[in-house]
Amino acid sequence: MTTNTKPYRVRASHLRPAWRVVDATGRILGRLASEIAILLQGKHKAVYTSNLLTGDFVVVTNASKVRVTGNKMQQ
Repeated sequence: MTTNTKPYRVRASHLRPAWRVVDATGRILGRLASEIAILLQGKHKAVYTSNLLTGDFVVVTNASKVRVTGNKMQQ
């Protein structure tokens, strides 16, 4: 006995972007940037589809307190 199940298709009308607030105090610049990029693209969601805008809105607070490693400040 076989069952035919249709795959779930994500539609643009089903997506509701959320607002994310990220505190940058004491966080390393590159790691914070990669985390924010994942949130903006929507790759943290189970319904990620590359042809739809599945990402969330991101607000970064305390960006002046981010940690910069290496020679980035001098360059």
